[in-house]
Amino acid sequence: MKKLKLNNAGFEYLELAFTEWLDILGYNKGTVYTMGAVVREFLYFLTSRSVVHISQLDTPHFKQYYQYISTRSNQRKGGALSLNYINKHIQALEKFNEFLTHKTGTSITMNVRQIKYNTKPITVLTQAEIKQLFTLTQQDRITERETALQSRDAVILVIYYSCGLRRNEGVHIELNDINLDTRILHVRKGKKYKERLVPISQHSAKILEDYIYNHRPILLKSNTESRLFVSYYGKPCTGGTLYRCLQKLIYRSENPELAEKEVGLHTLRHSIATHLLQNGMELQKIQRFLGHSSLESTQIYTHLTEEV
Repeated sequence: MKKLKLNNAGFEYLELAFTEWLDILGYNKGTVYTMGAVVREFLYFLTSRSVVHISQLDTPHFKQYYQYISTRSNQRKGGALSLNYINKHIQALEKFNEFLTHKTGTSITMNVRQIKYNTKPITVLTQAEIKQLFTLTQQDRITERETALQSRDAVILVIYYSCGLRRNEGVHIELNDINLDTRILHVRKGKKYKERLVPISQHSAKILEDYIYNHRPILLKSNTESRLFVSYYGKPCTGGTLYRCLQKLIYRSENPELAEKEVGLHTLRHSIATHLLQNGMELQKIQRFLGHSSLESTQIYTHLTEEV
């Protein structure tokens, strides 16, 4: 895609304006690049259909492009393109269509939807397994720094299990997003940049307070660092760093059943949603807690509770 030449000044400007718009919205560089590349391929496709100005764009063009990528071969591996790859194209075009609506005030119906396909089964930890992980974060450690890192592990469980945050939501939490007096966590960078307020339990608030005031300063290299999670070297933690911390905690549990499960940060979010439903919380309340746009996304947990 990156080798395509548009040879159309208007389309080149649109691609640049679209990527700048994504950047302003706060999308990461990888997503901006990928979506920009998809839009470039789409615009290139339009020129092959004698569309030379964006005002000529209409619903059939989206359908024609969908048919094109659905039948196009994988140039590197051979065979057809994966469903995930096709869905990423559709996601990018949905965002591009939103950009065009924002820019021109004219909305175009795409009539093209992402393909639903079977994904990996969702892994859920039991409440006993969650309790065991929390217990591991309370063990006596030899050094002050080890104790600080263990306190951070407890906060990982608080943010991703007790508060049910998504991976990137937790990574971007800053100290001023947490109000320990009101016990409210402000998620500012949620999915599709939707904000929400998440309640913090009294027990979780104590764990957060202990880490923020007693242990996090030991890890810091700079007093200006605002991120909640900081690494051994005092830098902001990435999602990969937090994932590895969780894996080490699972290894320390010496629990063979837990070790066999495919566990990530999002597993903790799935687990709290399932446990809340098992404990009788209404589905609509769980939807608001998780920040789901639709109740349909939350309903998957009704099936999980039948299996657990």
